[in-house]
Amino acid sequence: MKASVLTSYNKLEWLEVPKPVCKPGEVLLQVGYGSICGSDQHIFKGEFHPRTKTPMIMGHEFSGTVVEVGKGVEGWALGDKAAPDPIIWCGACPACKKGHYTACTSLKLIGIDSDGGFAEYISLPASMLYKVPGHIPDEHVALIEVLAIGCHAKNRAGVKEGDTVVIWGTGKVGMCVLDAVRTVTSNTVYVVDVLAPRLDIARNNHENVVAIDATKEDPVERLKRETGGRGVDVAFEAVGHAMEVEGLVNPVRGCVQVVCGGGTVCVLGLGNEPAPVVFKELIWKEARIVSSRVSHGEFAEVIDHLTHGRLHPDVLITQKMHGSQAQQAFELLEAHPEENIKVMLEFRSLGVEKMRS
Repeated sequence: MKASVLTSYNKLEWLEVPKPVCKPGEVLLQVGYGSICGSDQHIFKGEFHPRTKTPMIMGHEFSGTVVEVGKGVEGWALGDKAAPDPIIWCGACPACKKGHYTACTSLKLIGIDSDGGFAEYISLPASMLYKVPGHIPDEHVALIEVLAIGCHAKNRAGVKEGDTVVIWGTGKVGMCVLDAVRTVTSNTVYVVDVLAPRLDIARNNHENVVAIDATKEDPVERLKRETGGRGVDVAFEAVGHAMEVEGLVNPVRGCVQVVCGGGTVCVLGLGNEPAPVVFKELIWKEARIVSSRVSHGEFAEVIDHLTHGRLHPDVLITQKMHGSQAQQAFELLEAHPEENIKVMLEFRSLGVEKMRS
């Protein structure tokens, strides 16, 4: 089979690799689409080293169609559409014993800690797969993982109907948070970014969204004016590596400053830089600050939303390319982040292989 192989950092090659064997308890999938994640971009540049080692096959957001069912597997049939949950947890650490596997001390993901789905085929334990209705397009199935991250953040923050929300960052994760909160509240959602095209995408594809360009105005002051000094009920920080803007506070502190009394700040951004927060500003409001990492079974929630048309996955997709063009796709994302959210890589260019009985 063919796969997009990261042969060295910053270099992807379309190579022939061994087709995986479907072991007992596993399901062999023919990959439809893979979605390039922000983590993939960091891996590509070597920023996850030494956790990642080359050569490797990236990809933890992808869709698959069942082409072989391993011994002992029940509930799966040839032609079924599947969304893989890439998380691998230990089951033995204190967090796992509490059922909080997103905080597993040795949490791993396929496509990061082992070869992933940027290939024509992948074989995975059936326990990692969610069945998806056949009418949902493969490219939407490939986005279920990142949409689940948005839903998990929404759930961690406890967003309710009527809540006003601000989301700092309208990249891949921020846009998924926006889509998730829109399944709960119809009240105003504010989005903050330094990239105007991304703000336009958010504003033009969702109702009752107010976009704030942090290069042109102070978002904290604007949000205070917009809410009459009250503040928002929930503030999400989905920036990560923040671009410093002179005279403006760090996005995490900005979230603290604009949340209302008794409100919630939810931090998702995985930046390495310290985020200066004056906790007195949080304590005065007796607000709470929570974090959110990956997802915790929200795949089922996302599949239900997609089935009933409550999410907008097409808004995320800005480019589609073949898996053999992965190098160009990553270079495109690096060169033009303002215009691109999700680049989808197609791996099943010839259609699903003929099913054998």
